[in-house]
Amino acid sequence: MGDGKREMEKKNKVTMSDIAREAGVSQATVSLILNNSRSVKLSEETRQRVFNTALSLGYRKMPAPHNDNGQEEIALLVNAMPSYDPFVDALSEAREAAWRHDTLLTVYDYGDDAELAVRIIAQLNQRRCAGIIIASPITQSIDFSPFANQTQLPVVLLNVYDRAFPLLPTFLPDDRANALQITRHLIDQGATRIAHIMGDNWMEACEMRLEGYREALTQAGMAQDDQLIQATNWSLNETYRATLDLMKLPEPPDAIFCSSDWMTIGCYQALTELHLRIPQDILVAGYDDQRIADQMTPKLTSVQLPYYELGRMAVEYLCSGEDAATRVIMAGKLKVRASTAG
Repeated sequence: MGDGKREMEKKNKVTMSDIAREAGVSQATVSLILNNSRSVKLSEETRQRVFNTALSLGYRKMPAPHNDNGQEEIALLVNAMPSYDPFVDALSEAREAAWRHDTLLTVYDYGDDAELAVRIIAQLNQRRCAGIIIASPITQSIDFSPFANQTQLPVVLLNVYDRAFPLLPTFLPDDRANALQITRHLIDQGATRIAHIMGDNWMEACEMRLEGYREALTQAGMAQDDQLIQATNWSLNETYRATLDLMKLPEPPDAIFCSSDWMTIGCYQALTELHLRIPQDILVAGYDDQRIADQMTPKLTSVQLPYYELGRMAVEYLCSGEDAATRVIMAGKLKVRASTAG
């Protein structure tokens, strides 16, 4: 009977995904809000809506008091990293680069909790640590100030940045250039009305992709139509609805550029329902070249982010003892597949 009750409790456990679905935001937004992160600008209305949703669903994960004298550790050793998120490429290559330098890469998940990160850094100060990489699977701005005076160890940023600390070594993908090359490719394929389905518009990475999209249109001398730009919360449902809304326009698009490969699944579904063929009737391109891109029907054109190179460069910077201010912003590689082969 006890086991049955525990099983039922597991099934009824409220997750951040549940809260995101009910509040109409992304899981990343929920994580930032519930961890009281102020590293991105979110409206108080959004914050309150997420908190209220969490309470109404019975979310019970509350922060526990922490010992000021340091924490014991549990080591998590994983035999492989899941490959569906492109950022895993950065971790995999960082691990290999570290090992080539006879150094171990240890990964800590601090859940965007600055207090937890400071505790981790405090313990790293007591060890043989070559340096610290602060990273995120989502390209975003962070507030580095809580960490600024916590360590004498060298620190680099990977896939995150803080403009208030311009001398911090920083390694980033070039979202603007990547979006520009995708949009330019669609133009080269003959598209004249190109739509862009964005993710969360509070993410600067999304804004940079939008800038690249607009710049490509400007360079080609093409008019910009704000009706062709749809903001979503990254979900398949919203991408599906955004695609339907775009195709209802008096002058619908002849190409759609989605801000991630994952989102294109919703786009493909909507176009299939409308009996539109890809690429014969409309071109579709994604972003970040996830593993699904090569498995979709038709195979999806995307841009491969340079995470292998960035992960390796971040580790080699630390292992080489470099101390020069370094800022690397690297464009990815366009992967042309059947979805745009008109």
